[in-house]
Amino acid sequence: MEDEIFEQRTDLSRLTAAVEQIKATLFTIIVGQQESIDLLIAGILAEGHILIEGVPGVAKTLTAKLIARSIDAKYSRIQFTPDLMPSDILGTSVFNPKTTEFEFKAGPVFGNIILIDEINRAPAKTQSALFEVMEERQLTMDGQVYKMDEPFIVLATQNPVEHEGTYRLPEAQLDRFLFKIEVKYPTLDEEIAILNQQHQQKTTDQLSRIKPVLSASDIVLLRSVVRGLHVEEKLMVYAAQIIHESRNNKSLYLGGSPRASLAIINAAKAVAAIKGRDFVTPDDINYVVAPVLRHRIMLTPDKEMEGVSPDDVIGQIIKKVEVPR
Repeated sequence: MEDEIFEQRTDLSRLTAAVEQIKATLFTIIVGQQESIDLLIAGILAEGHILIEGVPGVAKTLTAKLIARSIDAKYSRIQFTPDLMPSDILGTSVFNPKTTEFEFKAGPVFGNIILIDEINRAPAKTQSALFEVMEERQLTMDGQVYKMDEPFIVLATQNPVEHEGTYRLPEAQLDRFLFKIEVKYPTLDEEIAILNQQHQQKTTDQLSRIKPVLSASDIVLLRSVVRGLHVEEKLMVYAAQIIHESRNNKSLYLGGSPRASLAIINAAKAVAAIKGRDFVTPDDINYVVAPVLRHRIMLTPDKEMEGVSPDDVIGQIIKKVEVPR
């Protein structure tokens, strides 16, 4: 009976139909990665930037491209390299001899969906150029402020095993990402399905099969719906307790910030909406804790030496905090 009351309060039929359509189309090309795709969609609906980490060849960039292709919005792809300068992504002022004035030529960061490939390959100077854009959705150039069009989403990929010619992302920048999604190797059955699918395909142009499902204005509208979802006070307390526990955990040198608490609630709302509910449950919060926290916490040196992973510690924290009834 309670579910029926909630169902009447917010109509999520359009949102869930669009999400199912996007997922159905993506799964004609992508094998497995159910959780990664769910989190990508949730991240977009929760107004967050997303970091995708995985070894080469697990379709990180392809998945991000397909998600971008399913949204009818301005899309840019930037390949980060060690010689990339801030002006290469933000834009630069160019002298116009006709007007005898400098004119700002916008860089590729001016778009709705920005795919940054191998984000950890660019030096600190270029990384810091992204700070203001990612957080404030604007940039300041020559004293002039330029606003980004909504929605503005950064999808960034990085390779965790290759360290030649890479730069570790600073904690302040990592904190700007809502999620860090770890893309694992496929299972044996999934890899066999990938081989069969590729063998049977008559064309290599996979992107042409993806048709836009949502427009940029649709995303803005759906985000406002997600923001209005119901969260009980006890679930706010639950999220805060998880983050507080991360700051007092002996295995961690650095715990989650208040931005992590906000990220958990916003992401949990998006996950609930994708499932067709306009209220958040403890399961929604537990589902997003790892992708929200794993890039925001730092293990103590001794735990790193022992081979403990951030996800191991996050699992212990979730078990320690009592789930609200």
